[in-house]
Amino acid sequence: MTLAAYFTVLLIHLVAAMSPGPSFVVCVRTAAVNGFRVAVSLALGYALGAFLWALAAMAGLALLFKAVPELFIALKVVGGVFLLWISFQMWRHAAEPLDIPTAGSTPRSGLSAVQFGFLTFATNPKTAVFFGAVFVGLVPVDTPLALRAALLVAIFVNEFLWYVVVGRVFSLPTARAAYIRLKTPMDRVFGTLIAFFGAKIALA
Repeated sequence: MTLAAYFTVLLIHLVAAMSPGPSFVVCVRTAAVNGFRVAVSLALGYALGAFLWALAAMAGLALLFKAVPELFIALKVVGGVFLLWISFQMWRHAAEPLDIPTAGSTPRSGLSAVQFGFLTFATNPKTAVFFGAVFVGLVPVDTPLALRAALLVAIFVNEFLWYVVVGRVFSLPTARAAYIRLKTPMDRVFGTLIAFFGAKIALA
């Protein structure tokens, strides 16, 4: 694997991470509601999810999905249902003030945010297919183990730093004040977006 190919993989992943999706929407809401510290924990959960799927793709899970499409379909449905559940909770509690704890609200503790971020990311098996497609084209089978490990670490860092930036921007006082002022309509907009992404994952 050449150095150019290595950085190409990282660039492709960064562009994919920056594209709008359920992870972005959840991160924006978490930062605005719970602040930067919890958003960083959420970003850590995302990074762990990206690391998991990249490792799985490198181990050949994308090929397994191709060989056993029923497994891929089942995981897509589970992921879609999970996002639809998040959407339902957002709509259900949209009119409630932020200081009322609810079972379906975005997690407030660092540990629960890590878990929530990991689940949000890990329930999208299409990520493994994405990594599998990229790795097949750019990571030769004879790539040394050390270089493969460096690639996985870089993907982890990529995902983490991007969502730390998102969390920082949307946890700023101006952004948080705007969210508090417009909480009900914004939660319903976010909930609708999450439902759209969930349906897209399950049905695509």
